[in-house]
Amino acid sequence: MAVTSAYVSAAGAPPPGRHYVLSPSDLTFLWDGCPRCFYLKVKLKYSAPRGVFPSIFSRMDSAMKEFYQGFRTESISPDLPPGVIVYGDRWLETGPIVIPDTSCTITLRGKMDTAARFDDGSYGIFDFKVAEPKPQHVAFYSRQLHAYALAAERPARGQLQFGPVRRLGLMVFEPGRYRQREQQGYYGGGLHWVEIPRDDKTFLAFLGEVVNLLEQPLAPGGSPTCENCCYRDTARRTGL
Repeated sequence: MAVTSAYVSAAGAPPPGRHYVLSPSDLTFLWDGCPRCFYLKVKLKYSAPRGVFPSIFSRMDSAMKEFYQGFRTESISPDLPPGVIVYGDRWLETGPIVIPDTSCTITLRGKMDTAARFDDGSYGIFDFKVAEPKPQHVAFYSRQLHAYALAAERPARGQLQFGPVRRLGLMVFEPGRYRQREQQGYYGGGLHWVEIPRDDKTFLAFLGEVVNLLEQPLAPGGSPTCENCCYRDTARRTGL
C-alpha cells in the first residue's frame, strides 16, 4: 500500500507545531529496547552511552554492500525480480510527515543499506544482515525499511528521490563453514532473502504511537532490562 499524500506535506519547512526528527534505526533497537531512552534522545536530545558493538559485523556488512554494487538482483536471489543494485549507503530524508489528530509533524532521516532498480521501473530497498534468519526479523526491521521507502518516494527538497518502492526485505548471510586458501581465510554459508510486505497504513499508525509517547510531558519509565536506566535509577536511590 502506497502512502497517501495527505500524510506528507510539500517539501520545505514543516508546518507550525512540534516537529520531531526520527532515525529509522531508532525505530527498531531503541524503541523496542527502552521507551525512556527513546524519549530522552528524540525529545530532549540526551543520548545514552553507546554499547560496545563488535566492529567485525560492520566490516562484514560494508564488504557485502560493496561486493553487490551493480549486481543483477536475480543473480543474488531467485526470489527477487530482475533488476540491478543501484544505490548503497545513501542518506534519505522525508519531507515533513503530518501525524493525524495532533499538531505534530515528523521527519525520518537515516542511511539506507541498498536499493535496487528493477527492470519494470520499480525499486526495492534491502538491508544486509549477518545473522540467523528468524521470523521475528520481519516485524522488527519492517519499521526501518518502511521509513526508507517513504523517504525515497517523498523526500525533503534536494534529497535523493526514487520510486515506486515495491519490495522491501533483508538479505541475510548465515555463516556456517570456514575455509583457508593460501594465507586467506573465508567464511561460507547460506544467503537468505526475507521478504517484508509493504504496509504503509500499519507503519503510519505506528508513527502515531511514537508521537503519542513523545507528547507526554514527562519521560516514561525505563525498561527493566535497560542497563543505562538501571544504573541511573540505582544512583538516584543510593544518592550517588
